[in-house]
Amino acid sequence: MKTNKKKIFNDPIYGFITIPHPLIYDLIEHAWFQRLRRIRQLGLGHMVYPGALHTRFHHALGALHLTNQSIESLRSKNIEITPEEALAVEIAILLHDIGHSPFSHALEHSLISGINHEKFRYFLWKS
Repeated sequence: MKTNKKKIFNDPIYGFITIPHPLIYDLIEHAWFQRLRRIRQLGLGHMVYPGALHTRFHHALGALHLTNQSIESLRSKNIEITPEEALAVEIAILLHDIGHSPFSHALEHSLISGINHEKFRYFLWKS
């Protein structure tokens, strides 16, 4: 078990992203989160735009980074946000895409009609 859970990612969009809490580190290290490294955020966009290689892993870390900036901005305006509330929001934003399947948005409009990706995801995870 790793005891030092301080981690900095060098994100291609936002630069250095610091992991704000040991629990966030543990969630990122989990296999279910790591699978997001293999799912492209932009579906088949890289076939037309070769530089569009953004993954759901990148997306989730970027969303975490922007959430942390938002929390700090609100706190700087004297809006009280407890550490527990901040952690809950960070976890929610980090995990918001955890159940996405590859090409989930493309599937709902092109390959599977009449079912959105949330319902499709539910059926995938249920089976």
